[in-house]
Amino acid sequence: MTDQSPVTSMDAKPATLPDAQTVTHVQHWTDRLFSFRVTRPASLRFRSGEFVMIGLLGDNGKPLLRAYSIASPAWDDELEFYSIKVPDGPLTSKLQHIEVGDQIILRPKPVGTLVLDALLPGKRLWFFATGTGIAPYASLMRDPDTYERYDEVIMMHTCRDVAELEYGRQLVDNTKGDEVLAELFGEGFADKLKYYPTTTREKSPNMGRITDNLTSGKAFADLGIDGINPETDRGMVCGSLAFNTDMKAVLEGFGLVEGANSDPKHYVVEKAFVGDGI
Repeated sequence: MTDQSPVTSMDAKPATLPDAQTVTHVQHWTDRLFSFRVTRPASLRFRSGEFVMIGLLGDNGKPLLRAYSIASPAWDDELEFYSIKVPDGPLTSKLQHIEVGDQIILRPKPVGTLVLDALLPGKRLWFFATGTGIAPYASLMRDPDTYERYDEVIMMHTCRDVAELEYGRQLVDNTKGDEVLAELFGEGFADKLKYYPTTTREKSPNMGRITDNLTSGKAFADLGIDGINPETDRGMVCGSLAFNTDMKAVLEGFGLVEGANSDPKHYVVEKAFVGDGI
C-alpha cells in the first residue's frame, strides 16, 4: 500500500496543453487506487453523475483520452476523479504519476446516464458500484437534489479488499458529518444516507458480491428493509461490464425496467465506466 497522505498546493502551474486543467490535489489510497482534483473550467456545467473525457498526451504527441465520472458534486469549485492504476495501461500507467501543478487534458462536454433525470420519481434510491465505479455516486450523494427527491439513499459498494473501500468510507462519513452540507441539504439528511460496503476476498464485517447479497436477501435483512419494489425503488449501476450485466438481470428480476435520459424508468446503467486495462 502506498502513502495515503494527500498532496495539495495553492501554487498552480500555468496551463500549456489544449483544454488543460491544473492538478490541485493527489491522494493515493492503495497501490491500485488514487484520486485527484483539478481546476474547473469556468464554463463547465454538468449534472451530478455525469462523466467527461480526460487524459494526457501520448508518446506520439496526440491526446490519450478516457471517460471518467466526475466525483465532485455539481456545485464544487473543482473537479474530482477517482481512478484505478494499471501498470501497463495506456493512460493510467502515466496518469497515476501526476503531481500537484501538472496539467491534464479535460474535454468539457459532460454526458452520462447516471443522472436523477433518467429515473422516475420514487422513495428509495440505490447506488450499486464495484471498485472505482463509486465515483459518480461521490457526486450524487453530495447533491441536494438527491435528498429532495428521495427519502432514503443506499450506497452499496463492493471491492476485493478492505483498503479498497476506504475512499468510499471516508466519503460517506465526511458527507454525513459535514455541518455545511447539513445546512445545505436540510435537517435529517444524514439519516437518509446508508452505506453497505462488502469485500469479496479479504475478510470483513460484510462479505459477498452485491448481486449475491441482493438475491439471497441478506442485504435487505441487514438494512432492515423489505426488498426492492418497482413502485418505490430506483437504482443506478456502475461497474465492470460483467457486473453491469449481472445487475441488470437482478434488478429486472425485481421488476425494475431500465431507463435513459430520454426515457426515464426504474434504473440506469453507466456503460462508459473506466475499468481494468485503461
